[in-house]
Amino acid sequence: MKRFIEGSYAVAEIIKLCRPGVIAAYPITPQTHIVEALAAMVANGELKAEFINVESEHSAASVILGASATGVRAFSATSSQGLLLMLEVIFNIAGMRLPLVITCANRSVSAPINIWNDHQDSVTIRDSGFIQFYAETNQEACDLHIQAYRLSEDPNILLPAMVCMDGYLLTHAAEVVDIPEEECVARFLPPYKPVFKLDPDEPITMGVLAGPEHYMETRFAIHETLTKDVLQLIPNVVDEFEKVFGRRSGGLIEGYRIEDAKEVIVAKGSVVGTIKEVVDEMRGEGKKVGVLKIITYRPFPGEAVYNSLKGIERIGVLEKSISLGSGGPLYTDLKSVFQGRKSSSKVSGFIAGLGGRDITKESIREVFARLSGEQVDSQFIDLKV
Repeated sequence: MKRFIEGSYAVAEIIKLCRPGVIAAYPITPQTHIVEALAAMVANGELKAEFINVESEHSAASVILGASATGVRAFSATSSQGLLLMLEVIFNIAGMRLPLVITCANRSVSAPINIWNDHQDSVTIRDSGFIQFYAETNQEACDLHIQAYRLSEDPNILLPAMVCMDGYLLTHAAEVVDIPEEECVARFLPPYKPVFKLDPDEPITMGVLAGPEHYMETRFAIHETLTKDVLQLIPNVVDEFEKVFGRRSGGLIEGYRIEDAKEVIVAKGSVVGTIKEVVDEMRGEGKKVGVLKIITYRPFPGEAVYNSLKGIERIGVLEKSISLGSGGPLYTDLKSVFQGRKSSSKVSGFIAGLGGRDITKESIREVFARLSGEQVDSQFIDLKV
């Protein structure tokens, strides 16, 4: 059923259809509307779940860790400093191979205090072992949550997933979203059947102490699952999603008008929509440009990215985060894909939109213009200096 609905409320409707047994969250802008709506659904009997009010995001993450460990489908949502406060538990969730889903309503991190959108929060935890998706639209955000549960709970995966959606730009924007029927979601996402769980009648231990003789193998196992199993399974999940819901959504990457392009911008999140508009305008001016959207950021789909871009003359990575003292994280990932390969592509990096600064059509045209010059490493766009 198509509804004109705010992004946060649309996600809450989708989570209700995914049937979590435990929801725990602490309110933080711009995530609050998601869990506010879910709390109301639990309170009025629309959703049979335990909604647990906690005193911090660290506690929220701890609650869903415990819920997943006992075999219950679990959910939380957070943003910015809240996600960073979860960090200790985030690594534990992934290290214990606990399937669950967290929504990150992307927002800048302090200091200085800033409540507007960039990707610094979720990018900061990219090394935790969480699968990470980035949504361009509210429809994609909704679809990715359903797929995230399916992927996370697969017996061959058993890793947590995070769906990232731009704060305000998506969470507080109303647009038409197709909210699927409950029967379709139930068919695509059956009840969670845990492979391992804490049970007094069949006791096991989770999160044990691992010395040097064992710890490295746990990291290797997670890395192998991400880089092999997850990357292989995502396209299959997308194919099945299309069969059930009648639309294709999600995946590893998405190219837009890149087949004959000479210049391509690589980006993730809602800014891709603006880049597509600029691409269409510039195509009308006779310029061969395109955009490659990164949907799955962790695991990084290096082969898919390389195969899509290997014939492109000039590539610009436009991102809303920075590894201070190094450069753009997405730019670093993409450059590593081309390292040592036979490709004449010139890859440049650009930082924009930090703290919610608008990335305008003029900003994007500026990136395309700079691609014609010398290759640059993580160059800031629209600096007021």
